[in-house]
Amino acid sequence: MTGPTPDRRIAVVLFNLGGPDDAASVKPFLFNLFSDPAIIGLPGFLRNAVARVISSRRETSAQANYAMMDAGGGSPLLPETRKQAVALETVLSEGLPGDTVRTFIAMRYWNPLTEQVAAEVAAFAPDEVVLLPLYPQFSTTTTESSLKAWNAAYSGPGRTRAVCCYPQAPGWIEAQVKGIRAALIQAGDEPVRVLFSAHGIPESLVLKKGDPYQEQVESTVAAVMAGLGEGVDHVLCYQSRVGPMKWLGPTTPDGIAQAASDGVGVIVVPVAFVSEHIETLVELDIEYGELAHSLGVAPYLRTPTVSLAAPFIAQLAEAVTGALGRDTIATAPCGQGCKARWKACPYQAEQESRAA
Repeated sequence: MTGPTPDRRIAVVLFNLGGPDDAASVKPFLFNLFSDPAIIGLPGFLRNAVARVISSRRETSAQANYAMMDAGGGSPLLPETRKQAVALETVLSEGLPGDTVRTFIAMRYWNPLTEQVAAEVAAFAPDEVVLLPLYPQFSTTTTESSLKAWNAAYSGPGRTRAVCCYPQAPGWIEAQVKGIRAALIQAGDEPVRVLFSAHGIPESLVLKKGDPYQEQVESTVAAVMAGLGEGVDHVLCYQSRVGPMKWLGPTTPDGIAQAASDGVGVIVVPVAFVSEHIETLVELDIEYGELAHSLGVAPYLRTPTVSLAAPFIAQLAEAVTGALGRDTIATAPCGQGCKARWKACPYQAEQESRAA
């Protein structure tokens, strides 16, 4: 491995899904989401037709949900991500004093969209480009989709390295553990169950496409529980199910109902989200909170997302510097990635390609 070259121009591109800015942008945001082949696997003309129908039908209800948050009828995801980008750029600039580091945010389904950000990065003229998803666990519906969009859009200079995942990275796990311990203190002597809630995906993506998401979420939960120590009741559930297909389970509402049956409260942990947005502030806090109240589940607590937690930001910085140090491997996890063999894992695919 060669040593670092001083005076580099380093572009760090943070990937996230994005969210509407206001009520008027809810419908086009939904159309962009459902017209992604990673979300609906139909031929282009059919997929776009379905996306138009779905976005029209869901516009009003989605606007009502976004209105529940204090974000002007839009999503707080972009402002949250901007704060993370500033914090990360600060840590990297301090750790790489001979280099010029700039962070960029590329949202998949709403502004700033990938194509716009790719042009901005090209204008920056970087020597190095690090692609860093704000999805700790790899999925074809998130990281793969973002990487494909970036590769199609970017034609500027610089050597590119991608971080595909970091499901067990120490700083990410430490931030989660601290949040749960604080909630356990808040619960006091009340019997509670730690209910890890991850965004769901159709089961067919795991079984047919070889998507490693479920394994990686489970490995995150195992690492968090190892950090907490023995004796903590816990369960992993999945939220946000839509459509008639079978999704990963059990669902988070099922987990809440089971807690009611067992006579315990819950501490809900958003185990696949790193910043607050509609799935945490509305789905977990309001919708599932009301369900818990109706079933007599008390206490009902929810840990905040890791957001600007120092261990998490430090871990992102470590992921970037680790990627910069890779001479030949373009895409790799930060820390332990997949354990089993998964068709959709880009790191495994690259390794196999090199061995062929």
